[in-house]
Amino acid sequence: MKKILISIIVLLSFNSIAISKETTFTNEIFKKSQLDGKTVVIHSWNKTCITCAEQVKILEQAKKDFKDTIFLSFEQTKDKKISKFLDIAYWTTIVVYKNNKEISRTIGQTNKEEIYTQIKSQ
Repeated sequence: MKKILISIIVLLSFNSIAISKETTFTNEIFKKSQLDGKTVVIHSWNKTCITCAEQVKILEQAKKDFKDTIFLSFEQTKDKKISKFLDIAYWTTIVVYKNNKEISRTIGQTNKEEIYTQIKSQ
């Protein structure tokens, strides 16, 4: 009985940190944004990842602060084709592209100032 209760508590804990987010990355949007000269920020996440949830909060604010930047995301564990296409192997990856080039890549970064600096880099 004790093992069952512990299992239920653990499962409920994971659900309480789950991210409510959708995949927004498509090849069409990515390519068009690059052709239009836009800066593109891509975020790889997982719905039960605490670090990813912190990044989501920062990137939601960044969308308001960087209006000319395109923000795309995908769930790393479900969207394996996107992961392979972008060569992203970790949930907590943020990659910035400009002029069809990767400008920067970080894994696990949750510091707002560092993420903003990454977005501004050229």
